[in-house]
Amino acid sequence: MRSKLISCAIVVRVLLCAALAFLSVAGHPSKWRNFEMNTTTSVDDPEWADLVVWSNETLKDEPLLNAITRNHSLPRVLSAEELENQTLKQFELLKVNYSRLIHELDDELKDDLGSGRHLPRIVDKTLRLLNLKQVVSELETSVMSKVSCTACKAGVGLLLHEIRSGKTADDIVKMSFRFCVSLKIQTPRVCDGVTQLFGGEVVYVLKRVAIGPDEICSFIIGDACGDIFNPTHEWDVVFPPVPKPNIATPKAPTEPNSASFKVLHLSDTHFDPYYEEGTNAECNEPLCCRLTNGPAKSAADGAGRWGDYRKCDTPKRTIDHMFQHISSTHTDIDYILWTGDLPPHDIWNQTQEENLNILKLTVNQIKTYFPGIPVFSSIGNHESAPVNSFPLVPVNEFGISWLYDELDKQWRLWLPTSTSKTVRKGAFYSVLVRPGFRIISLNMNYCNNKNWWLLLNSTDPAKELQWFIYELQSAEFNDEKVHVIGHIPPGHSDCLKVWSRNYYSIIARYEATITAQFFGHTHFDEFELFYDPKDLGRAVGVSYICPSVTPFTNLNPGYRIYYVDGDRDHSTRAVLDHETWVMNLKEANLYGYPIWYKLYSARDAYQMTNLMPQDWDKFVSKMTESDDLFDQYYKHYWKNSPVRPACDLECRKRMICDLRSGRSHDRKTFCQEIESRIDANHPTGWKAWLYNGLALSMSVIMAIPALTYQIPKYILGFG
Repeated sequence: MRSKLISCAIVVRVLLCAALAFLSVAGHPSKWRNFEMNTTTSVDDPEWADLVVWSNETLKDEPLLNAITRNHSLPRVLSAEELENQTLKQFELLKVNYSRLIHELDDELKDDLGSGRHLPRIVDKTLRLLNLKQVVSELETSVMSKVSCTACKAGVGLLLHEIRSGKTADDIVKMSFRFCVSLKIQTPRVCDGVTQLFGGEVVYVLKRVAIGPDEICSFIIGDACGDIFNPTHEWDVVFPPVPKPNIATPKAPTEPNSASFKVLHLSDTHFDPYYEEGTNAECNEPLCCRLTNGPAKSAADGAGRWGDYRKCDTPKRTIDHMFQHISSTHTDIDYILWTGDLPPHDIWNQTQEENLNILKLTVNQIKTYFPGIPVFSSIGNHESAPVNSFPLVPVNEFGISWLYDELDKQWRLWLPTSTSKTVRKGAFYSVLVRPGFRIISLNMNYCNNKNWWLLLNSTDPAKELQWFIYELQSAEFNDEKVHVIGHIPPGHSDCLKVWSRNYYSIIARYEATITAQFFGHTHFDEFELFYDPKDLGRAVGVSYICPSVTPFTNLNPGYRIYYVDGDRDHSTRAVLDHETWVMNLKEANLYGYPIWYKLYSARDAYQMTNLMPQDWDKFVSKMTESDDLFDQYYKHYWKNSPVRPACDLECRKRMICDLRSGRSHDRKTFCQEIESRIDANHPTGWKAWLYNGLALSMSVIMAIPALTYQIPKYILGFG
């Protein structure tokens, strides 16, 4: 997760495999039945029969939004904001050539596991050579390198070796705890909690997989571990034999006060019931600012009253104040999107009961502050306990019905009973909001590469995507426009490549039906673009990624407001504009009272007439050429945080690439042209030229085995 969190991937890969510092985040079926599938799947198959039953349920739906037509005044397009006075300082990236080392470690792992050695040599080498802090940092940010790939292969290799040698789950948990403590990866209580919570499920899964470390780590990490073909995790969704309609360019309303919906989007609240003002915010655990962290050694180290920029989540008073502000400032909200991640980041210490209590409390808060306003929710990866654990097997010990059943009960406050079938099955649903307008909520944990249960079977978990196609085809038949909501953005590196690829093809096929997508998870203010797979120069969709309420980490709390094309003839149901509202956390703690303000509106800040996919594509292209425009976007990305880091050229290329990458783990396809244009507009200085020349010389030397071992360790960066 690019978002600042310690998720299951971090825990499992950094703690559980701490020995290696790695394993330590309604349509109308009657029309559908007139078509027979011309593929291996037909509507008479059992799987499709389920889809028909699910969609039959939605026939009972009535529009959930009352027939109120408001003319929300869109923000007036003003001149561009003044650029910040200070230039963002560049920082150097640590560049170490690991290629030779990785090659040797990979070969040794294969030899050792094949020969049945008791403890592979790779364990010793990894512990001596691996930069633990770098691995943990990469896992937290989901920006992976070969270092994390090597750690993954080593950790998975050791676990598989221990499991196949007959070690029990208890033995492996004890071993992992011992390594976690001895290597000082985390405090003893965090090590104990993590290994106890995650040990059982990881051992259960690895006992039943038939693939090795290379395939597993490529599956989990993605690009940084190579694109290793794995036939057990290759699959394609089935489309109905219905021709794609001709695509006409949608026309946004030209009248400034056209009928529109005003929509509130909340995500990643991460409410911490144990947050305590004045406690230690500089702790050595994944989450601080709690009573268990003890009092701060100095006032500067103490947790702020309204939150903290460090590894701390959101206190209740901040969430209450935000809801009070929204309910009094935005009195004309038509409906709310709520895209998950409610519990805090204390993943070593969570229970099912506590997570359910936070769900109930948050539902009660929203019900209290926004009575009578429809709420459309999706599930986050933190709702489960352990985090990221969404099993697909009916195992009592690891079942997920405890969560899905309660979600159905709580969400029923705003949803029709017809959604119960799919919510209890997989925490996804489809509802009719207004005539001709539908919202589909997806469970994005079925694409989460930190959900280890997918190693057992990743083929369209819970048949969600096939159901999604059915709902979209029904919507197309009925001339409905659809908004999609979920938690993990499909183009994010946390989303499995095969799942993301299938989702991407669905968006392209139903581009005339899906007019907007809304996600969270990253904690940042950003978006992702989708292109026609047959013409990558033509943008066909955009997903809006909501900034987080939690300040975790280095962020101001924030939320989104959208203006959506409303009830009118030929309504596009497209997003006409969006605003990001934030609270300056530094000033709130300094003066004792938070002030929420509008940071920017998209049309105003970026001088955009419309927010169609083509317009966002042009905006991305402009950013490759304009430092000023990128700096403005970067400020908004961090919600104007005063402690945001600088962004060098590599950072800039990665961020702009992320905007184009609606398909995960496929940066080569979407980023080469963008990166070349950025490089062309930023000639390399003599210092970078000299540094790159030395790096190239080092890589040449490293390619000569006889010389590799004669280079002092400190030159390689391992000293």
